Amino acid sequence: MILELDCGNSFIKWRVLGADVRKVIGEGIVDSDLALLEGLKGLEGLSLAHCRLVSVRTAEETEALISLLESAFGVSVMCAAPAREMAGVRNGYEDFERLGLDRWLAMLGGFHLASGPCLVLDFGTAVTADFIDGDGGHLGGFICPGMPLMRNQLRTHTRRIRYGDLAAERALERLVPGRTTVEAVERGCSLMLRGFVLTQLELARRYWGENYSVFLTGGDAGLVSEIVPEAKVVPDLVFVGLAMACPLS
Repeated sequence: MILELDCGNSFIKWRVLGADVRKVIGEGIVDSDLALLEGLKGLEGLSLAHCRLVSVRTAEETEALISLLESAFGVSVMCAAPAREMAGVRNGYEDFERLGLDRWLAMLGGFHLASGPCLVLDFGTAVTADFIDGDGGHLGGFICPGMPLMRNQLRTHTRRIRYGDLAAERALERLVPGRTTVEAVERGCSLMLRGFVLTQLELARRYWGENYSVFLTGGDAGLVSEIVPEAKVVPDLVFVGLAMACPLS
């Protein structure tokens, strides 16, 4: 079995693959290393032979998690690392090591699936957009606050904005002008997100006309999928790239 981990700023996304790597034995999203261990130990018949991960956490946090996994399961851990070029994709950053590894792997996965020019949009704590040309050149990208950051900033800096996650979810059932604070905030943030996406699509058309692929990934991809009907929603796009960056053979 293979354990794959995407260690983000706020959460750890994990999945376990069977001998047939197309079969997912278990998966989940947790907010701590200990919660990850609990989730894994709850899998019946778990027998890990390999582990690979990508992390945007600090080196100390990543090393602590690796030690925990090696101690708990006796498995060696492969970590994705920055590269100037990999799998036909050329890193477009002036300092290639400064490009977030989750973005890099999503680009590898997107270009692999598209076999041509593509726009990769990732909706997590932050939202990222990256443009990959038909020859694999990374043209650059954009980063903006995601829904969690936008709403938390308003909650933190505006005393009268207080509401729970369930109210937020209900507020997004429609996008008409809000008649409560939660509706106004959630719908306003959602429209800002949509505006960002539409701008990326406009830029992609300037580069490639209509001859390009769009990939949506990340936890909040569903908030914009209806305005990009041609897009492919690939929740595990980072894992596609991780398998390319950390091959087992």
